[in-house]
Amino acid sequence: MNDRITIPIWAIGSFLVLMNTTMFNVSLPSIITTLQIDAGLGSWIVSGYSIVFALSTIIFSRLSDSLPIRNLLTIGLSILGVSSIIGYMADSFSLILLARLLQACGAGAVPGLGMILASRYIPVERRGRAITVLASGSILAFGLGPVIGGALTQVMGFHGLFLIICLVFVLIPVLWRLLPRETSQKLQFDFVGAILTVIATASLLLALTQLSFLYLLIGIAAIVANVRHLRHKEKPFIYPALLSHAGYRKLVMIGFCAFILNMSNLFLMPLVLSEVFHQSAATIGLTIFPGAILSSLVIPFIGRLIDKHGNFRFLLGAHFVLIISILITAVFLPHSPLVILFSYVLFAPSLSTVTSTLSNEVSQILPKEMVGAGMGLLQLSQFLGGSFSVALCGLLLSWEKGLPVQAAFQNVFFLLFLVLLGAIVMVIRYRSTRQVQSFEA
Repeated sequence: MNDRITIPIWAIGSFLVLMNTTMFNVSLPSIITTLQIDAGLGSWIVSGYSIVFALSTIIFSRLSDSLPIRNLLTIGLSILGVSSIIGYMADSFSLILLARLLQACGAGAVPGLGMILASRYIPVERRGRAITVLASGSILAFGLGPVIGGALTQVMGFHGLFLIICLVFVLIPVLWRLLPRETSQKLQFDFVGAILTVIATASLLLALTQLSFLYLLIGIAAIVANVRHLRHKEKPFIYPALLSHAGYRKLVMIGFCAFILNMSNLFLMPLVLSEVFHQSAATIGLTIFPGAILSSLVIPFIGRLIDKHGNFRFLLGAHFVLIISILITAVFLPHSPLVILFSYVLFAPSLSTVTSTLSNEVSQILPKEMVGAGMGLLQLSQFLGGSFSVALCGLLLSWEKGLPVQAAFQNVFFLLFLVLLGAIVMVIRYRSTRQVQSFEA
């Protein structure tokens, strides 16, 4: 495989997939107004997509142990394209939500399989750079997504956001020719474990958003059943050995916190700019644009530094910049929309550094046969964090309707600050864990 050609083209797919999230974040105020729904219900367009995306990511990752990557990617991109056509023609909230969930089923093929491709076929000395190239597609989506989403929403309405994602059909024949010709193995996929994981995740999210004790009980029961199932399955959906790896567990928790910050910020910024500063969708996109573009420009350079100096110092340093960014937003939010612009200039490249170092670190600390499952579970934890955080943010904003709108948003950002403090503690603890493991090795 020629990774100098294949990886950048794959990054285009990552761009379209992540742009599919950022565009809808920017257009969310317009969707809420057009469909006459509240923020809590509207958040499902983002959180519902994220939760299915997370589950789809680990399912595709686990299937890659038996099936060729290019076959799985073709299936995923085809589902994404067809569901985008459905969304373009939909005219009700239920159909739009259905289209978004189907989009997520296909989109999950791109991030997890991309990391597995890099881990499987690119040497360690070039892997950090390749992973940051893959990340750059996602980062660019955070920059151009809001601008494109805002422009399309004003010109075509939010239905135009579905139409542009149909460009994935162009990528299918190109990547089919470029990707390695792998042979299929005997399919050993734990369908029971996958179903129990889906039930547990969806039930806990519903318990949070609906404040339902019944869904909470269903989620807990599914978790208990899944734990019992893992003990008796030879090749379970989630490897118990991954969960017993102390360093990997900490990386998963750091990734969970990182996407709590990422998806919460992407959900909250458009609402702040719309409800506090009364900006249009196009102006919201332009406000978010500089931070994401800066991130896409610097992340390849960071990737070279990661290959040269290792992951930890960049992982820790990026967290400290993130904490400065969130504090600026929480304290100075009511004063000017420029506060959002400046804080996101700090936030976007730092978050990208965190996600790139996490993926690179996982590919290095796990045995080769466990990298696919490890990457899938890491992606699952990240997008689960994003899904739960978006749903929780929508719920908190609904609870705070009696407060001034600026104060309600500030309270949520201060909660994100507390999440960051916990993440920094986990990063520091991870360093001591890896030092002990290296000494023992």
